[in-house]
Amino acid sequence: MADIVQQRLEDRIPGLEQLERVGLFTNKEVKSMLKRSTALEYKLHRAIQCKDDFITYIQFEINTLELIKKRRARIGYHFKREEIEYPIIQGINSVFRRATSKWQEDVQLWLSHVAFNKKWGSKTQLSKILLSMLAIHPDKPALWIMAAKCEMEDRNSSESARHLFLRALRFHPENKKVYLEYFRMELMHAEKMRKQQQELEQAKIDVGEYQFSPEILSGKLAEVIYRDAAQKIKGAEFVLSLLQIAAIFDFTKDLQDKILQDLQSQYSDDCLMWDFMAKRELDSAGAPELQSAKGRASDTDRREERCCLVYEEALKSLNSEAMWTCYVTFCFERYKRKTNVTELKEKVTNLVFYLFVYKVIPRLCFSTLALQDRV
Repeated sequence: MADIVQQRLEDRIPGLEQLERVGLFTNKEVKSMLKRSTALEYKLHRAIQCKDDFITYIQFEINTLELIKKRRARIGYHFKREEIEYPIIQGINSVFRRATSKWQEDVQLWLSHVAFNKKWGSKTQLSKILLSMLAIHPDKPALWIMAAKCEMEDRNSSESARHLFLRALRFHPENKKVYLEYFRMELMHAEKMRKQQQELEQAKIDVGEYQFSPEILSGKLAEVIYRDAAQKIKGAEFVLSLLQIAAIFDFTKDLQDKILQDLQSQYSDDCLMWDFMAKRELDSAGAPELQSAKGRASDTDRREERCCLVYEEALKSLNSEAMWTCYVTFCFERYKRKTNVTELKEKVTNLVFYLFVYKVIPRLCFSTLALQDRV
């Protein structure tokens, strides 16, 4: 054990000497650091190892990196990073690997290793850690999503992110969150490619034989994901979640239309579909921008009428408690909305009153009598 500890400490000496040589640390500070490192290193080689000892050592070394960063900024010295920081980062990664190897079930320990490398480590090292973590914890969808996002955002690798999502779906073929994030990722990648193409065209740069994939640019890959997800996971709520993601991007009109068609044809018996279609009328294209308050109120009035017509149409075929709840909730939301137009206030008030007196109360009475007959 002593030989191993001694070897690790000797590997640290050149970096510590550099710290003193360039004026980042004093000789006294270097000696204190070496003494502290020695004590911590011996703790890691006890017969009975403690996780807290590993965490304490890692935190000590991270604090050292933070202190070096502050002193570099203070004196304006930005050289010899490979001789100073790199050995410390390697040492921290080594301690992390030993810890995660012994306490593999500790997800937080893995996540701490990932977070450290996102800030201090290399992108290649980050990818290796993510793959090792997923090999131990393939049953956790959230980790697959996090790993794919790291590949996309930190390593700028959409191909690696796509590969991770596909692997995640092998383990979790009906997980809604995985599908939603995979769908979002493909649309974000398409948007990014579209912007790159636009910038190159504006700059009149010849890209040679390289061509942007039309399937990616138009969102066709996202549509493939949507079709697969809609086949495996049923329910208007899930389809609406996909539609809301697609609506964020301005190039997905065809995809949105396709999702809307499927929603209306497959979920006509679901109150969520009707609720969405009704509220959608509030955002539909109507009159041009009006200047007067009365003109805007009139336009709002027409939109609200169209919403109510959709709700009334829904109740003809889906006269259920859930559907009535959606309708009444919508009316109350409009009732609570602030407006200074008296006519609009009165109209919404009358609508709420009409629903309760002529629709909701009779329905509740009928339900009560039916329950009494059963008793």
